[in-house]
Amino acid sequence: MMTESRPGLGLIGLGIMGRPMGRNLLRAGYPLLVHDLDRSSVAQLVEDGARPATSAREVASGSDILITMLPDSPDVQDAYLGRDGAFAALRPGWLAIDMSSIAPRIARELAARAEEAGAAMLDAPVSGGEQGAIAGTLSIMVGGPEAAFARARPVFDVLGTTIVHVGPSGTGQVVKACNQVVVAVVIEAVAEALVLGSKAGVDPGRIADVLQGGLAATKVLEMRRSNMLEGHFEPGSRTRLHLKDLRIALDLARETGVVLPATAQVEQLMVAMHVAGRGDLDHSGLITVLEDLAGHRVAAQAPALA
Repeated sequence: MMTESRPGLGLIGLGIMGRPMGRNLLRAGYPLLVHDLDRSSVAQLVEDGARPATSAREVASGSDILITMLPDSPDVQDAYLGRDGAFAALRPGWLAIDMSSIAPRIARELAARAEEAGAAMLDAPVSGGEQGAIAGTLSIMVGGPEAAFARARPVFDVLGTTIVHVGPSGTGQVVKACNQVVVAVVIEAVAEALVLGSKAGVDPGRIADVLQGGLAATKVLEMRRSNMLEGHFEPGSRTRLHLKDLRIALDLARETGVVLPATAQVEQLMVAMHVAGRGDLDHSGLITVLEDLAGHRVAAQAPALA
């Protein structure tokens, strides 16, 4: 049910993450104008109560606050700066929230353009994957002006449970790069452990039980256990997008003079996964690369679930 006091929202990007986020905003009573190149995705949200738009400019013109959730930096640049882009409707008092994972430099450049026109822009990438988007439990790391963050906070509260303003424009993307480094390295470590123990003759489910009960416990294993043990890798977070995030982190490391040896190694394993045609699998599918190298499948050793 719509609440008159709620600002009109726009949402561009209705993929694995954007679509459930849009549904949560509609359930919270926000009027929602949506756009995506995939018209079937638009139709699904229209069925839920959203209104369709045919361009980014139309969404921006018809909303007080615009949210974008897109795959990569070029997609975000096109949505804001391209033909019929959102910035064609820039005006004082308007707010854009980019929740994509992109290069910090691009986030800062877009925020500066918005500020010149009297508008504001936040970079607010998320962690939590499709499950978090569906449940409204995302972790949201926000860069940009304090006043804009305060204005956007009610929207963030619908979408996530851990919401942190981390600093000025671009810092949200820096923290997301840090997040993706940790997630990737932990996925790789868990995969190594499961392949090693399983090939050495131990039930991989028992290995997972022990890991999760001690200092090695990790959210990655909690959320991706069944994927790794059963060999099912339907995407919650696509490997090719995580690979993009690691490249952002490595570029940032070069810019700042930081050495990321483990990240570089995992990036190369994800490249191997992508080259093998598995880039659209969930990032937990990284275990398949280690399985290939070991000549052993963990799923074949895991007892069938009752």
